[in-house]
Amino acid sequence: MIRLATVFSGIGSIEWALKRLNIEHEIVFACDNGEIDIQNINEEEVRNTIKGMNTIEEQNEYIQQLLKSNKKTNFVKSTYLANYNIDESQFLHDVRFIDGTKYKDKVDLFVGGSPCQSFSIMGYQKGFEDTRGTLFYDYARLVSEIQPKVFIFENVQGLLKHDKGNTWEVIRTTFEKLGYDLHIKVLDAKDYGIPQTRRRLFVIGFRNGKKDFEFPEVKDLKFTLQDFLETTTKFGNFESVDGEIQLKKEPGEILDKYFLSEAVKNHVMSPGSKNYYTKPEIDLKIARPLLCTMHKMHRAGVDNYVTYKNKIRKLTPRECLRLMGYDDTFKIVVSDLQTYRQAGNSIVVDVLANILKQILKVENFE
Repeated sequence: MIRLATVFSGIGSIEWALKRLNIEHEIVFACDNGEIDIQNINEEEVRNTIKGMNTIEEQNEYIQQLLKSNKKTNFVKSTYLANYNIDESQFLHDVRFIDGTKYKDKVDLFVGGSPCQSFSIMGYQKGFEDTRGTLFYDYARLVSEIQPKVFIFENVQGLLKHDKGNTWEVIRTTFEKLGYDLHIKVLDAKDYGIPQTRRRLFVIGFRNGKKDFEFPEVKDLKFTLQDFLETTTKFGNFESVDGEIQLKKEPGEILDKYFLSEAVKNHVMSPGSKNYYTKPEIDLKIARPLLCTMHKMHRAGVDNYVTYKNKIRKLTPRECLRLMGYDDTFKIVVSDLQTYRQAGNSIVVDVLANILKQILKVENFE
């Protein structure tokens, strides 16, 4: 049994990886604010108030009271609760206000990323104290407070060069000062079964030291983007069996709204201006990286478009979820716009599934 906690949880990529692999697990908590901020608060005052409370229930109720002034819907939470077996009280809102000391010795695997921010400091000597004022601070703080057996940190590969490498230097040094044995590598989704070029940085930390951990070996890609289309493999025929994607090719139909009008097609197929030129290409065998803004339909040198019955169309929300490793049992309970955003913000499930297999070779969670 793996006791899991996640922050910046999105729609649950590590959770879906565990589900696809049939690994017994319990979700201790998930956390994602769905880009909805608590308004008009003093952050330090809220932190101190939370620290003074005796129970997790008191802390969570306090945050919920602060949230009542914001009437917006957390669509990420809606999708998460529809797909995972946790009580609503276990879905936390703001990573800044999680008291990790309340979860010490209750979490085996801690997973998340954080927005990439610069650290305006003179040196890198104080560990995570150097990262105050950033959301990475709270990720590192929670690792320190919770003390999970293993953590997985994911971010864009550009983090390595962000702020001339200073941001990564702080992050790497911070993790080292927390006392975890680190394993660091950039992995690409197309090397682990998904026909999408999506390179992401992964940091795996072991509390008790696992020098023999190895990242998963690259696999031959069996599928193309066209295999993942609903017009090739109809809804319900895209399955996960023992963690491996299996599909039965049988054409399905899609709604007319996914086809481009003439006006939109002219924009999409435009190469752009001399200051921003992109070669328009469609019907790629391996998808470009899915964007959280793909609902805006960028030009065909940036976004993904395919041809069906001699007409150009965008990808459907279901196809985007498939390209992130979510099989057709994953429930869509929000609008197309929100699903596009959620898919584009997710981590590829198959990459995490392969990492999990390697972790389980060296770590005993019992």
